[in-house]
Amino acid sequence: MKVSFKDLGLVNTREMFAKAVKGGYAIPAFNFNNMEQLQAIIQASAETKSPVILQVSKGARNYANQTLLRYMAQGAVEYAKELGWKKPQIVLHLDHGDSYELCKSCVDFGFSSVMIDASSLPYEENVKLTRKVVNYAHKYDVTVEAELGVLAGVEDEVSSEVSHYTKPEEVIDFVKKTKCDSLAISIGTSHGAYKFTPEQCTRDPKTGRLVPPPLAFDVLKAIEKKLPGFPIVLHGSSSVPQEYVDIINANGGKLPDAVGIPEEQLRKAAKSAVCKINIDSDSRLAMTAAVRKHFNEYPAHFDPRQYLKPAREEMKKMYIHKIVNVLGSNGKAR
Repeated sequence: MKVSFKDLGLVNTREMFAKAVKGGYAIPAFNFNNMEQLQAIIQASAETKSPVILQVSKGARNYANQTLLRYMAQGAVEYAKELGWKKPQIVLHLDHGDSYELCKSCVDFGFSSVMIDASSLPYEENVKLTRKVVNYAHKYDVTVEAELGVLAGVEDEVSSEVSHYTKPEEVIDFVKKTKCDSLAISIGTSHGAYKFTPEQCTRDPKTGRLVPPPLAFDVLKAIEKKLPGFPIVLHGSSSVPQEYVDIINANGGKLPDAVGIPEEQLRKAAKSAVCKINIDSDSRLAMTAAVRKHFNEYPAHFDPRQYLKPAREEMKKMYIHKIVNVLGSNGKAR
């Protein structure tokens, strides 16, 4: 059985990205694993009228179940309409697909966009696998994100000890040969809540907090020069808000030296050809901070709704902040 994303009310990324590149803003790509995260994303997007990408990793797809996911995506579109968003622009995207089979399965189950991440393979193998996925996905108008360069850090099943910046001299050849619709690059972002080691950072003398190294905007500029107007994607772009880290640590958690990408750097990236910025860890931190705080304040509570409701509210607040104050995508999908 094959399901078309169009029958679910979803859109692909093609028009969305073209508008974002031209308009100097970025589309939020929020990962979700459960109903509360999805509700918060749709509420935030509907209120701000921001196009949005619902991202699902291989691990999240296994966790949620592919059939349920399909109906959750369809439900998300209808929920957005119920909230007063007449023409929702919602993408269901596979994050870090690691095989042709997985990407094909997602296309067949109603995803409107897939990522094939073959960045850890030798260059020619990356080209070959990406092209194979593009050939299949484009038959059904599903857009494809590829990756050049390797990000350090850990996120679900994606793990790498070291990062390798994208080589600007490779991008023209890669895009030409693969015909991918967007390209994830490595310019110093990283997966997870520990994006940098203390050795890579400096410490603020006033607060004692870690200050991460700046992103390699020179690499981004060189890539933009090679591929003018082509949609660029930044992975591992959570800011790891210190207030959430502090709440978690103050309520029994243990996240020493967790540090992310400063929001002013993401704002700068959003005004460039970067038209999709991935945010996952910040949602996890917001949810965990709210849950830990709630349990500390109400130790007798055991109804999941009692602690998941404030968690949902905190995530929604964080999503709206990212849309309005960091990415600038509010009002772009009226």
